[in-house]
Amino acid sequence: MPNGPLSLPARLCLLAWDLDPTRAAPVVRAGALADLALRGLLVDDDGIATPRDLDSRTGDPVLDGLLELVSESFPHGWRTWVTLHARHTLDAVREHLVAEGVLRAEKHRVLGVFPSVDHVLTDRARADSLRTEAHQVLSGATAAGEVSVTTATTLALATAADLLLPASGSVPTVPLDPGFAAILDELETGLRGHAPAASLPKGR
Repeated sequence: MPNGPLSLPARLCLLAWDLDPTRAAPVVRAGALADLALRGLLVDDDGIATPRDLDSRTGDPVLDGLLELVSESFPHGWRTWVTLHARHTLDAVREHLVAEGVLRAEKHRVLGVFPSVDHVLTDRARADSLRTEAHQVLSGATAAGEVSVTTATTLALATAADLLLPASGSVPTVPLDPGFAAILDELETGLRGHAPAASLPKGR
């Protein structure tokens, strides 16, 4: 993939690119939660998403921002965090992708008064690479043993959110730590409960 790997929430942001932000935000948030859980920085404490260490940081502004939010907030379960203030994470991912040159931010005013920002996909190769990877995995063209935990997690969350992926099929089973597998199941359940029956119109 060009210019190095993308984080889980960044991958999901690009896979959900054609969706309204109200639809994209929960799956991007779920990706950030899963990313932190895979890194061992968020753990499950009797169903509650809990920081393992209040001083730990990843160096990724999106993940560190969410870790700080979870640390400073009232305790919540994984399903609640999928949607709670999820737009903050989506906005942070977009800002990070702008800094990486994947997106371009275009400022304008609504009704000539209210400031707003539209995001334009400038690095289409990055998005196309993700969709090609999704197609190969879901169609069975990629052997299950060659699918990384990150890719399997990305596609599991995208499928749970009912994103329009480029191929039908099931996500291959990848060996997961039992603790993370339980967290991923909670995130998928939270997304299924939020996903609407049909896509909303595109909006930035």
